[in-house]
Amino acid sequence: MLVPRRVKFRKQHHPKRTGAAKGGTSLAFGDYGIQAMEGAYLTNRQIESARIAMTRHIKRGGKVWIRIFPDKPITKKPAETRMGKGKGSPEGWVAVVKPGRVMFELEGVTLEIAKKAMALAAAKIGVKSKFVAREEAHTDAS
Repeated sequence: MLVPRRVKFRKQHHPKRTGAAKGGTSLAFGDYGIQAMEGAYLTNRQIESARIAMTRHIKRGGKVWIRIFPDKPITKKPAETRMGKGKGSPEGWVAVVKPGRVMFELEGVTLEIAKKAMALAAAKIGVKSKFVAREEAHTDAS
């Protein structure tokens, strides 16, 4: 599971999920990728399950890059607790994903396998996303 080694502060403010991604909007490492079409919080469990789904489908054939990291703590108050008495305790870690952000990249497989693997990963994360391919890689695979 992806978790920061240590953080300066245990609790943080909730970041804005509106607006387009400031960086990480194009393919940097692999030939194929998954690009977010809407803003969301992705938990470390969602990222891990998407990674497992992709690597199982490509049968350890290619290389996978995870371009997002869950570095933001999310707090939650216990059930049936009255309002007030401070902020809740940290419950998990999330990555803030904004529209246009490339979340996963893949190389070393054919276009068909990459599309299927990315579709499996997209089903796991629950964010509206699209498949993107590098122009050179797209012509080589077909």
